[in-house]
Amino acid sequence: MKNIEALPLNKENFKDLFSINFLLLLIISFPSALVAEYFKIPLAWMLGPMLAISIATLSGLKLKMPKLALSVILIVLGLYIGNYIDEKLLRQTHKWIGTSAIMFLYIMVCIIFVSKYLEKFANYEKKTSFFSAAPGGLGPLVMLAEHEKSDISQVATSHLIRLIVIITAFPFVVNQFASETVLNEEQFNFLDQNHYELIYLIIASIILIFLFNKLKIPAPLLSGTLVASGVLQISNLAYYQLPTQSIDFSLLILGASVGCQFAGKTLQEVYSNTKHSIVATLLLVSFSVIAAVAATFIIDKNFFSLLLAYCPGGIYEVAVIAIAFDLDPEFVSFHHIIRLLMILFIVPMIVKILNKKQT
Repeated sequence: MKNIEALPLNKENFKDLFSINFLLLLIISFPSALVAEYFKIPLAWMLGPMLAISIATLSGLKLKMPKLALSVILIVLGLYIGNYIDEKLLRQTHKWIGTSAIMFLYIMVCIIFVSKYLEKFANYEKKTSFFSAAPGGLGPLVMLAEHEKSDISQVATSHLIRLIVIITAFPFVVNQFASETVLNEEQFNFLDQNHYELIYLIIASIILIFLFNKLKIPAPLLSGTLVASGVLQISNLAYYQLPTQSIDFSLLILGASVGCQFAGKTLQEVYSNTKHSIVATLLLVSFSVIAAVAATFIIDKNFFSLLLAYCPGGIYEVAVIAIAFDLDPEFVSFHHIIRLLMILFIVPMIVKILNKKQT
């Protein structure tokens, strides 16, 4: 079968699933998740593995998340969020035009102010500061930074530290101030469901993932699966309720995947970027709070759903937090996909203008 960039179905990636490396990753991740759960740490199945794998990779252990494992988990997340999509949801999406406009302003403010901070106080080169200041989109921004001969290490480390801070802090904040927002435990009955419909959903998802990947639509694994499950569900062709336990394993894989991103980086490299990355994160979070407050004037939503929609984290990691705390995951996912589209348009445009000025 032809390999899809977003869904790498080839021999090498299948071998990675049965490698000693992946087994070691799971051996470290499962106990760390159980320990975190024992101590009642919010989002334990994500935070435990993330921190344990981060420490392991920074200590020199060469761990790598198989691309196929991560791809499958992201499809599971898409199918899970797809359960929230119905006609009632579609009837209110026109109300999201205003919140999307706020997103555009939020991105512009973030890039302008945070890039200035990184350029002046962290001594980042101008282009590198733009790529590092954008609120999300680590993968695409690293590729753009590489194309523009910017410092990839600074860009990647800035986003990773930011992601660690956001993923670690947000669950504690929600637990402290919005304890009533917890994952809705729906009763799962395996035998009552039509399992052929799950096959239909998976086939439709893979087709759209392939199409969205070709069209360069951001986050094709999530967006493709969301559209596929939404269309099939609204048209009453297929519906399948996944067990909430599937989210625990998704959290584990995502958390471990974030930790693996530190492979090849030195403690000195991370340490030298930590202080300024934390300050940049605080600035971005402050702007996201302002954006969320502004959005309350135009839409009736839980404030934490709005805050998560503007949260400067990774699209998949933020989506799984929205699921875990039942914070309008379809609303949050939509805004993060929109944000990624805007970033992929805005940042290259700024760099192009900057390049013209320098010539």
